[in-house]
Amino acid sequence: MQTENLELSTADGPMRLYVARPDGEPRAAVIVIMEAFGLNSHIEDVTRRMAAEGYLAVAPDLYHRYENNLAGYDEMDKIFEMMGNLLDSHSLMDVDAALGYLADQGIPSNKVGITGFCMGGRVTFLTAISRPVGAAVTYYGGAIVTDGFTPGQPKLADRHGDLQCPWLGLFGDLDGMIPVEGVEQLRSDLDGNSQPTDIVRYADADHGFLCDERPSYNADAASDGWSRMAAWFGVHLS
Repeated sequence: MQTENLELSTADGPMRLYVARPDGEPRAAVIVIMEAFGLNSHIEDVTRRMAAEGYLAVAPDLYHRYENNLAGYDEMDKIFEMMGNLLDSHSLMDVDAALGYLADQGIPSNKVGITGFCMGGRVTFLTAISRPVGAAVTYYGGAIVTDGFTPGQPKLADRHGDLQCPWLGLFGDLDGMIPVEGVEQLRSDLDGNSQPTDIVRYADADHGFLCDERPSYNADAASDGWSRMAAWFGVHLS
């Protein structure tokens, strides 16, 4: 595996792109969208794990508009400021830059999966209803079934009819930011959608259950969720 940091051009200036290349020819590509804390060591690790699955994996830095663009897991005031100023148009601009890079590598959008966590889980759903990517997997994405904490994060679930690719949602029942009732309403709304969809809930999991750097890490949910994501991409990006 090879990793590198690249710089992509966007209308809002240069953006860091963390790239992990698998050994041999990639089977497809996956865009990894960061949590609200930034493009940190956890997201870099997830990107490398996706490369180990055989994908050309890239993680765009959606906070490239800030000079100091990383926050610790206890710096909530800082992340609310950065996240609150990140508009949906910004996120799609940055995803488009990553898609452009992958196209230059010979991988068309229908062979690109996208996954994201926390804030990035919402950006993943936003991409799935806005761009013709190959498949999407959301981990505990906030402001999908409810409005977010800031005006820049409107509820997205009402746009479920715009889904342009297969979408899998992974949620924890203990997540105080994402009500179970809203998740189940989205499941009902997606029933009969022209795109394949699935929602999986973990009864004992909280927000951030995949991240082994956070107290909310749940090994069982993390393992099961990763297996489901790998299978989802394996089917829909083949």
